Amino acid sequence: MPETSPHDDDIDYTDIENKYQVQYDDGFDNLLVVDGIPIIDKSKLERLLTKVVKEFSKKGVSVKADDMYMPWDNASGKSKGFMFVEFRNVDDANLALATLHNHPFDAKHTFKLNRFTDIERYAELDETYVEPELEDYMPREHLRAWLADPQGRDQYVTYRGDEVLINWHGKPSQSEVAYKPDWKDFLYVAWSPLGTFVATLHRQGVRLWGGSSWKPQQRFAHPLVKLIDFSPCERYLVTWSNEPIVVPEGAVQGPQYFSPDDEGNNIAVWDIKSGDLLRTFSYNEGDVPTTKKQMQWPTLKWSPDDKFVARITPGQMISVHELPSMYLQGKKSLKIEGVVDFEWCPLGDKDKEEAGAANGKPAKKARENMLVYWTPEVANQPARVTLLAFPSRAILRQKNLFNVTECKLYWQNQGDFLCVKVDRHTKTKKSIFCNLEIFRLREKDYPVEVVELKDTVMDFSWEPKGERFAIVSSSDTNLGNPGPGVTIKTDVSFYQLDHGKNDFRLLRTLSSRTSNAIRWSPRGRHVVLATVGSSSKSELEFWDLDFNSDDAHRKEGQAEWGSGIQLLGTADHYGVTDVEWDPSGRYLATSASAWTHTLENGFAIWDFRGQEIVKQIQDRFKQFIWRPRPPTLLPKEKQKLIRKNLREYSRAFDEEDAAEESNVSAELTALRKRLVDEWNAWRLLRKKELGEERSQKSSGTDEAKEEIEVWVDEVVEQTEEVIIE
Repeated sequence: MPETSPHDDDIDYTDIENKYQVQYDDGFDNLLVVDGIPIIDKSKLERLLTKVVKEFSKKGVSVKADDMYMPWDNASGKSKGFMFVEFRNVDDANLALATLHNHPFDAKHTFKLNRFTDIERYAELDETYVEPELEDYMPREHLRAWLADPQGRDQYVTYRGDEVLINWHGKPSQSEVAYKPDWKDFLYVAWSPLGTFVATLHRQGVRLWGGSSWKPQQRFAHPLVKLIDFSPCERYLVTWSNEPIVVPEGAVQGPQYFSPDDEGNNIAVWDIKSGDLLRTFSYNEGDVPTTKKQMQWPTLKWSPDDKFVARITPGQMISVHELPSMYLQGKKSLKIEGVVDFEWCPLGDKDKEEAGAANGKPAKKARENMLVYWTPEVANQPARVTLLAFPSRAILRQKNLFNVTECKLYWQNQGDFLCVKVDRHTKTKKSIFCNLEIFRLREKDYPVEVVELKDTVMDFSWEPKGERFAIVSSSDTNLGNPGPGVTIKTDVSFYQLDHGKNDFRLLRTLSSRTSNAIRWSPRGRHVVLATVGSSSKSELEFWDLDFNSDDAHRKEGQAEWGSGIQLLGTADHYGVTDVEWDPSGRYLATSASAWTHTLENGFAIWDFRGQEIVKQIQDRFKQFIWRPRPPTLLPKEKQKLIRKNLREYSRAFDEEDAAEESNVSAELTALRKRLVDEWNAWRLLRKKELGEERSQKSSGTDEAKEEIEVWVDEVVEQTEEVIIE
């Protein structure tokens, strides 16, 4: 050994040690702990690892089965429900943490990701309990507080220029601005189906606003979004942009943002409550709009209970996805050769009662979701309409059709009836006529009735919660190729189910009209026939279908068939582009949007008889939309009780109206009294001044006297002479 000097211990080597010290790398920054892994035995290990790798790759995370280590319980021979995953670098680990944390692996397991270094750090924390400080309770505002308005008023939104106004609508004294937002740089506004939110579309994405303060409630980052669609129960939102999704380098990653795996897609599905992105889709062939055919929207169609969402691949299949996982239901699509279109059956009040009974009281099996689709004629096979139960996928009813040019599907809003409007051609294909195939969904074996029509049907509409429908038909030679300024002559016909003969009978036909749009009141009974989109006609007709007859008379045969149809009034709104009833069915709004033309833009509000209440001509006016109302929470028994005691409620309302009129009268009387008092005070002041002047004159003041000379003309005699030429 070399000899050491006795003075070596006094030498400071720290600078050399720091310079040449070996830096130890923990190497754990790219190591994650994944919880929520199914507990399995070793025979299923390979299958599980393959599935986990596939799930990671869906989110753009590259990992191999060799990079995964799963601890085992030696006593039971099963896994412990978590695993360690080692990634190639820290960036891959960060991407996995951002995109796969809280990701549903299957129906029973959800991934929970943590850094290995975090677990070590948290494991060494001081476990001494420290009582947390209590935070002040901050109540959240109720998103449906507007329904508790004491006057029971409805709201509507208007969009003019760059200004949006949310208004209360009621009596003239109750109509006022509810909120004037300062939203900037947006494309348009839209209400959610139950009126909870109002959405604005911006360049960066979609914002939802609501509550009594109208604060932002949620945001969805979809750049250049053009169209949106809410699910019926307001749980999910679909957005669409004509620009494919692009994720730039270094973009923020997370459950609320697009990942590289979403690039190139155009359609996104979001969870409204959490704001998370559930899935994206690309265009289907046939979705892309062309010069001849516009894109069908919504592209994704929701079941009425928000449990499923479906999209069609034209001519091939219907793909139905479960919510919220967005997995393909049953792991396979409905392969239907030639399928053209489909629609979900709405959920009616009877279905809700059955669902409530199934969840609570008397056991009655609730009706499954249903959808209907149609396929055209191919080779020797006829066209076909198919009614399908879902998710059982059982075929409930099929109807073959011949010489079919086109089909349109129309559900009644309670799901009681389905009308398939079939445009058929003759064997020579030179002329087209129409059949209405009406399915009765509440009867055994779903019977189908056919209504044959000779003319072309331009519009069809079911009465809400009713057994009537209306059609607009025409045999005008200009139909299909109208020139500028040409108005198509139409006929409007009403049909109703005759329980005695068990078929749909014609109630009445209104001939020689120009109406091309039918708008039923949400309550039924009242309907408006409008001429929309015409440069020469803009007529509105307000009709009552139960004017002098009721259900009891009709059942007893005391009223003549169709005698209850009565015209209540007519009106005109030049350039009308949109016609919409308010949720109560008492008022109708018509508007002329600057998006269609620039002549006399604005809106008008009418009562159900056609009496004009409000009319405003506004340049750059774009939108008028009533705020929807959710279904009432009152059970049917209480609703019947209210109808029974309606006179008592009416008396209370009449008293309120009289009190309001008296208040108005009292204000008018007070104004008149104030004006009279001001007049009397002025007269007293003038009299006082005049008295002072007279007293000065009588006291002998040396003021110059003014003499006034008055000329009086007096008629002494007047004679009349008649001169004959």
